[in-house]
Amino acid sequence: MRVALLTSFAASRKEPLVAMMDRVHKGFADAGLEAFIRFNFGDGLPVTFSSVDRVLKRHPELARFVTEAAPMPGIQGARRISNGPLSLGGGEAVPYATLQAIAAGVPRSFPFHSVAIHFHSPEFGEVMPIPAFAVGMMAGVLITDSWWVNGRNRSLSACMTVEAEPGDKKLPSPPGPLATVLAACGKAKKTIQAPLAENLGTGPVPAVRLPGGMAIPSANPEVLHAVKAISVKYRDAMPEVARARLPHDLPSTAEMLQTAGRARAGPKKPALERVFKPMGYSIRGGTGSFSLRKRTAANLTLELDLDVGTWSHHLTAIFHVRGVGFKGTLYLPPTAKAIPMGQYPIGDAEQWRKITENLGVLVAKLERTFVPEVEAAAGPSPEWYQPES
Repeated sequence: MRVALLTSFAASRKEPLVAMMDRVHKGFADAGLEAFIRFNFGDGLPVTFSSVDRVLKRHPELARFVTEAAPMPGIQGARRISNGPLSLGGGEAVPYATLQAIAAGVPRSFPFHSVAIHFHSPEFGEVMPIPAFAVGMMAGVLITDSWWVNGRNRSLSACMTVEAEPGDKKLPSPPGPLATVLAACGKAKKTIQAPLAENLGTGPVPAVRLPGGMAIPSANPEVLHAVKAISVKYRDAMPEVARARLPHDLPSTAEMLQTAGRARAGPKKPALERVFKPMGYSIRGGTGSFSLRKRTAANLTLELDLDVGTWSHHLTAIFHVRGVGFKGTLYLPPTAKAIPMGQYPIGDAEQWRKITENLGVLVAKLERTFVPEVEAAAGPSPEWYQPES
């Protein structure tokens, strides 16, 4: 089985873009690998002034790389300098010194709306045909820099493919040259495992969504269909589940909106730890979101994702069961009076305690019912499988 490993690295906006690019470039050179560099320097929409034009004044030889072709049907394409397949210079290399000069001007001289620089060598695996919104699945090392309302956003990630057998306990470590490149990328923050479908065929393949939101073709479509059917059954029954034996009869969403006012719950992690640590869950997160995880004897991963205030002081709770090629998902209401699959106002610390205890009872019930049913349909996953680490 082929498995793509998607690793995100720490990427500080304080480090100039050109310095990060040089660091990765040197990592390939030190590893003895020759990298082909794909690039995309894009203006925004609408255009008040063009960074593309500024670059062309200094580097007119790049004119053949300019395109406004739509990346996807129905989506307007911004004007950009790219050696992607939609430009006349698609697939052609550009001297590294030229890319250095452009990157050194970002964002002061060349305030591009979006920048993507992708280093690839065959040792990372083949470059898979993927949609534009899944560029993180491109084998190699990817640097992105883009404008946002709070300043520039920066990311540094790597994707490599390895071969794994279901009976293996661990995935193989990257060979020496790849390890050298990854070391040059800096401190790894997380790695996502993405088992890849062996035969895509000619028709559509059902997709499974990875941690972080990216969707890829399922490596086990039949199991995915079975797990989705089980999830729909439990989703439809969730109002009855939420009415049964919850320790706290909480107000409806409408009542909470009227009474919660400006009340704030304060630190939320202590209540989560009191309820979920004894149940075997690890707890990660901070002010806006928490991720609670637990592994079953069948090597499936149970996740409870809590958004507790990324945009407002409301709760969204989602329970996942993940295995190779599938994910089962259920929205958890803290009370049967909550709007199905909607946000629920958190209120004060006492209200948060009650919400947390209700969620604990719901999760415990799903572990006794939903999870065994998924395991029976899916079977065990390999010991090496971890959706995110």
